Amino acid sequence: MSVTAEAPTTAPDSELFSERLKAATWSDHQAAEDHGFTQALMSGTLPLTGYIAMVAQHYFAYVALERVGRALIEDPVAGRFHYPELERVPSLVRDLEHLLGADWRGLISPTPATRTYVARIEQMIDRPEGFVAHHYTRYMGDVSGGQFIRRTAAKAYGLAEEGVSFYVFDGLGSLPRFRAGYRERLDSLEPDAATADRLIDETRLAYRFNTEVFADLGRLHVTGA
Repeated sequence: MSVTAEAPTTAPDSELFSERLKAATWSDHQAAEDHGFTQALMSGTLPLTGYIAMVAQHYFAYVALERVGRALIEDPVAGRFHYPELERVPSLVRDLEHLLGADWRGLISPTPATRTYVARIEQMIDRPEGFVAHHYTRYMGDVSGGQFIRRTAAKAYGLAEEGVSFYVFDGLGSLPRFRAGYRERLDSLEPDAATADRLIDETRLAYRFNTEVFADLGRLHVTGA
């Protein structure tokens, strides 16, 4: 989830789709950032157990997201957002092995909110524009605000790259350049009104799913959440 993005400004009717998407989903984005679990994570006060639990929930979500993405490679809409260098599951596996040991698979399970989130992602195999919504919500946050989380977690838990490799995107080169290129791909979709509305609605839903995952984790790992 991005923690450094600037609030969008009101744009004219001729605005690019990427700007419209950002503006229409900003309040949902902020709700996810403002959650108590997120704030504890970003302030470096989240217990290590909470961080590990978040990494585990990421694993379940990204397994689903990347499986659907590979199934949609040939789709004219979703296929534009297939970036093999973005895939996070291998990094999540490395992090979980470091944080929990070789038997990590038997030590993690999805929360109820994560199960609901994963089920929704899996439904996007029949809704390419919906897949783009989930792809955008996850990866654009990872390559922006996720870099702040990487530094905070490394300091708070005494981690080197092992344990935070999820946030390492060495294969992308310049992250600002990547983000600009990603927005250009969104703009190149030039969706009709109905498709644009569906993509925006699904993006807002994706943010809410993330907030609900944080709520599950907060109840377990953050006092007063």
